[in-house]
Amino acid sequence: MRVIMDAFGGDNAPRAVVEGSVRAVRELDADIILVGKEPVLQEILSGMDYPEGRIQIRHAEEVIGCDESPISAIRAKKDSSLVVGLTMLKNGEGDGFITAGNTGAYLAGAFRILGRIKGVKRPALTPFIPTDQGVSLIVDAGANNDCKPEHLLQFGIMGSIYMKQVFGIASPRVALVNNGTEENKGNELTKAAYSLLAGSGLNFVGNIEARRIPYGDADVLVCDGFVGNVILKLTEGLGMALYDNIKAMFTKNLLTKLSALMVKGGLRAFKKKMDYTEYGGAPLLGIDGAVMKAHGSSDAKAFYNAIRSLLLFEQTGVNQKISEQINCIGREEIADES
Repeated sequence: MRVIMDAFGGDNAPRAVVEGSVRAVRELDADIILVGKEPVLQEILSGMDYPEGRIQIRHAEEVIGCDESPISAIRAKKDSSLVVGLTMLKNGEGDGFITAGNTGAYLAGAFRILGRIKGVKRPALTPFIPTDQGVSLIVDAGANNDCKPEHLLQFGIMGSIYMKQVFGIASPRVALVNNGTEENKGNELTKAAYSLLAGSGLNFVGNIEARRIPYGDADVLVCDGFVGNVILKLTEGLGMALYDNIKAMFTKNLLTKLSALMVKGGLRAFKKKMDYTEYGGAPLLGIDGAVMKAHGSSDAKAFYNAIRSLLLFEQTGVNQKISEQINCIGREEIADES
């Protein structure tokens, strides 16, 4: 598989992107195309050992900064690593694309350059959050702040397909994020979406309150992008705050340091569980192409895992399954109306 990397997207680019890519070509069945300023990339690569011919460079002179207006940047910076990379994917020069750059520009660029899978009304950004039972997928976490009930239905369908295909969960539990578990709870959006999800044929387990999310009561968390982004950012911040407080407690004095030695393994396991770099990136489901958004502060490990996740995404035919199921429902709706 040929993976196109935005080599200048993210806080630690380009070195972390290059290091993660080098590890990927050593350990995974992937060829990498690094997009960005060629002289800089050549200099970094010159000191690294990797299989000959497995990494290529496509020069792009411009970089879209994290503080730039997404739409304006996409229109003005045609020679940016982000736009060039997405255009390469559109033209069939690669099989997937990864960036850790400006999220808004990534979303706008993917919409404008790649377009949606036929039948998909709104693509969704879908990151993972750690839970007691592993991970849950948030659909959506920022691509769509204002949604209709049918959008949430499609989010549930796409998220269920992803968890089934990539994680091997036979019947993913789909829940609607709400302010109560009762069917009649929530606003007009969630009430209408509840009815659609309940009759969808998905393994819909009903509404889920935010306090139950960390316990892993659902594999797929359906919500609009505003709610999903708040959940994601709160989870990230809470995880880091908890770890920092636990670390401070165990390093307070000699006695607590000795106690820390006894639970060192458990603390490491907890940190790993809360570490976003373990999951690599968030797919943009519903886009006509395999695209992944890595965390802005991704290190080499995170980029490696993003590449690994993208390989699974493509190899398991997620987009093909989404197209089949979404359009199957569309034909059923037409038949019902007639």
